[in-house]
This record gives sequence, structure tokens and C-alpha cells, in this order.
Amino acid sequence: MVNYKNYQVWQRSHKLVLSIYATTKTYPKAEQFGLVSQINRAALSILTNIAEGCGRETQKELIRFLYISSGSTHESDYLILASKELRFIDEEKLNLILSEIDEIKKC
Repeated sequence: MVNYKNYQVWQRSHKLVLSIYATTKTYPKAEQFGLVSQINRAALSILTNIAEGCGRETQKELIRFLYISSGSTHESDYLILASKELRFIDEEKLNLILSEIDEIKKC
């Protein structure tokens, strides 16, 4: 089995999760079970799908989970954009998170 922690994409995604959780703490309480929950779950899904894929028996299964992880990366991208439009995060934070997401997409 492959150790998922050795993958650069997992390491970057872990930092992204920490950043997103810190950011969503500042969102309005009314969004706790809406947008906040969705953003946090999407970001975590990037990591959990990488980890689960690494625990599978075949390369084909790993690849399938990496594709799912990629979908979660795109979902996170949109949810952060929506957060900016809703004025829950500022331009600077938006750019930092989107830049990290773009780097993860390249891995």
C-alpha cells in the first residue's frame, strides 16, 4: 500500500483544509450548516479520497479516487468564489486560497 502522506498533492491539500477551516470560522453563524459545512466537507473530501484510494488494492481504484478528489477540488474552488460574492471573505484571502487550489489542481 502507498502512504498517502508522501504525495505532494495530499500535503498541499492538508494545508488547504487548515486554511479553509480557519477562514470559515469567520463566516456568519447562519451559514454554519449551509455554506460552511459544504466548503469544509468539499476540502476534506480532497484528502479523504486520496487516502482511501491509496488504501485500495489496485492502481485502477487509486486513479478512480484521484478523479473523485479532483472533482472535490473544483467544488472547493467554486464554493470559495461564492463566499467572495457573498462577502464572507475578502479579496486577499480569496486570492490566497484560489492560488493554493490552482496549485493542487496541477499536482
